Amino acid sequence: MGSKIVRIIGIDPGLRRTGWGVVESDGVRLSYVASGLIKASTDTDLAYRLRELFEGIASVIASFKPQEAAVEETFVNDNARSTLKLGQARGMALLAPAMGGLVVAEYSPNLIKKTVTGTGHADKKQIEAMIGFLLPRARVESADEADALAIAICHANHRQARVRLALATAGGR
Repeated sequence: MGSKIVRIIGIDPGLRRTGWGVVESDGVRLSYVASGLIKASTDTDLAYRLRELFEGIASVIASFKPQEAAVEETFVNDNARSTLKLGQARGMALLAPAMGGLVVAEYSPNLIKKTVTGTGHADKKQIEAMIGFLLPRARVESADEADALAIAICHANHRQARVRLALATAGGR
């Protein structure tokens, strides 16, 4: 019984550096496709940095043609100004795949960590180690890339439950 292969992009939003990672999943196996960083200029106004992020994500989507996207939810930190700016970057990370017609899911940082490492409070080194184990062909050069791949892996593991829930909800109407 052959399952359909789905291509997933994971996006780790950031105002200066947005990580992205693309994987394929058949429901059982994962395979690495590509990953990288989108770097926004730090010497331009916020609106233009957000445009760079949006265009960068849209370009990656056009190049690798994923069917689904997963984005990390924002955690609130002590600096409200930083949280608001991160939220704007996150908006671009949600908008770009939505504009491309992709299914877009969001996951909390703790769920992503728990899915990939087994613990919701894993550190960056643990995440990178598990990415190396789960996706041995991946050559990750930054924590942002590793996080993006972890987000894609989380979605690959949780998407079937989301599909079943959506079908059950639609069937109950």
